[in-house]
Amino acid sequence: MHDHILVSIVLLLGIAVLTVALSRRLHFPPILSYIVVGIIVGPFGFAFIENEENISLLAEFGIVFLLFAIGLEFSLSQMVAMRKQVFGLGSAQVFATGLVVFFIGWMAGLDTNTNIVIASAFALSSTAIVIKQLTEQSEIQSRHGRSAVGILIFQDIIAIPLLILIPTLAITQSDGDSFGMSMAFTFAKGILVVVIMLAIGRYLLRPLFHEVAAAKSQELFTLTVLMVALSSAAFTEEMGLSLTLGAFLAGMMLGETEYRHQIESDIRPFQDILLGLFFVTVGMLISVDILMTHFWLVLLITLGIILVKGLVIYTVARLLHKTAGVAARTALSLAQVGEFGLVLITLAFTYNLLPLDTGNILLTAAVLSMAVSPFMVKFNGKIAKIIHKESYNANHFEIESNISETSKRLNNHVVLCGFGRVGQTVSRFLRNANENFIALDMDIVRVKEASAAGEPVHYGDASKQSILHAAGLEKAKIIIITFNDFHASIKIIRTLRRLNPNIPILVRTLDDLHVDELINAGANEVVPDTFESSIMLASHLLLMIGQPPSKVLKETRLMRKDRYRLLEKFYPGEEDYLLVPSQSSKVILHSVTLEESAYAVNKTLNDLPLEELKVHVDAIVRGNIRGENPAADTLLRVLDFVVISGLPEDVARAEKLLKTGKS
Repeated sequence: MHDHILVSIVLLLGIAVLTVALSRRLHFPPILSYIVVGIIVGPFGFAFIENEENISLLAEFGIVFLLFAIGLEFSLSQMVAMRKQVFGLGSAQVFATGLVVFFIGWMAGLDTNTNIVIASAFALSSTAIVIKQLTEQSEIQSRHGRSAVGILIFQDIIAIPLLILIPTLAITQSDGDSFGMSMAFTFAKGILVVVIMLAIGRYLLRPLFHEVAAAKSQELFTLTVLMVALSSAAFTEEMGLSLTLGAFLAGMMLGETEYRHQIESDIRPFQDILLGLFFVTVGMLISVDILMTHFWLVLLITLGIILVKGLVIYTVARLLHKTAGVAARTALSLAQVGEFGLVLITLAFTYNLLPLDTGNILLTAAVLSMAVSPFMVKFNGKIAKIIHKESYNANHFEIESNISETSKRLNNHVVLCGFGRVGQTVSRFLRNANENFIALDMDIVRVKEASAAGEPVHYGDASKQSILHAAGLEKAKIIIITFNDFHASIKIIRTLRRLNPNIPILVRTLDDLHVDELINAGANEVVPDTFESSIMLASHLLLMIGQPPSKVLKETRLMRKDRYRLLEKFYPGEEDYLLVPSQSSKVILHSVTLEESAYAVNKTLNDLPLEELKVHVDAIVRGNIRGENPAADTLLRVLDFVVISGLPEDVARAEKLLKTGKS
């Protein structure tokens, strides 16, 4: 209907806003929302956009940023640390799933190239959905969580040859060349490109970003990131390979530098918007007519994807000596097609490797498998318990028995939830104070190491009632949560309060962002890392410059007694303004200069309704003198600096009042 790119984008954004907002309320992944938008506006829907060439151009940039972001997340150190999971379980899953899907396609009469594309796409799972859901459920360090992460890491690795494979298949199909010769030539070229880019990353990119960072220019840094991502994609495309390969390799190279987190924050605005457009174009390829005509076939293929992938992953996990419960939960978490799968299918459309009708049916089924995956991941424990009730219960009974065996000798003890660096430090203080404790942790490797060394630490989810009972909750005198995972902490606190409304709960958190929520959930004390490190740094400083220890101790006690409220106020910088959504609930400090024309000049603080605006006057600076907590009858003069504190929106209203008399 509309060929103008601006009109197309406005239409997309308008419908996307409504659809994504609705999906957020229904707790659906945003990816699926964008696909629905594509179905609505595309040529097979209401045909608001019949010619998607302009949008496809932007979507190509979306694919580039998707692969660049995945490359950034790829960690060589994590791959080495989890090498058994990655190269054992991960490789077995990908190749076994690919072979099974290829065999099914061959039985269905699909040609070889089409079959290879489908097998490659269906062997991969959704990193974005699985990692996000497992993290929110605090299962990322569990046995099935680590197995899932290991498989996903190998899928990221195998993506490199798969991205080389698609153009190779297109060459053999169009030119009729020998498949083996073309494959060997293209992979040799691919290996050369990878080696060149890794060499560039090692010897050029790190010095380049060091110089760019030294310039302290946010704009220059962002431009350099965009240049590296897009030039890498352009280079691989010019070499006859997929542009997504270059983007992925660029992300991998930069992911190993110290600038990784800064790069992630810089590209996120571009990535999220353009990535959304990519999934919109995926939705544009889905025909509602074909879906309705072949509804039962699409549904059957969707169920087939979930069952085949689930059974293959379960079988592989069991053959590699995973327990039945862990194998089932890993299989349920990964039994879907992922973003990489959609990328491969859309690339196959670009290279004419998939018939449109067949590809449309398969693409729709892949999207539906993604739609149900958040629920499968969310309820993986309950489903696994139904499937393997006896072995699941036996496994949990064994875990609870081991914990109970330790806790039965304890009384009036401390329960440590989490045995990472902070938990281990706390345990040493408890041991030195001759206090009994028992620790629960979800990292099986850490638990094995610590328990072998004689530490009273056990594998167990502290948000489970049975685990807490086994840890002797009824006899414990306090619970301390030593990790800074907000979602996990909330789950544990709520479970504890259901079981024991009176037991003291001490919680660690990274900063003050979730302090009120944790206290409202039932925590007695919340210790933010940021504030505690500030207090310790300041107290060491005061001691080193000769302040009396008694005075320093008094100051630190006062800070803690007031629940860090004095430290909550801060002067926002440029970075804080960029993070407005996450900072909006924080109290900021702001200095207002009173010019000669300011409304507040020659008025007392009492004359100004600042309290009604929920703003506090912390100080008045006059010349070189700063007066803390000024009295209500203080008269304001020209060129006074009024230091006020409050929420950002309240501070803005108060500044307007001081200058104009209107709020």
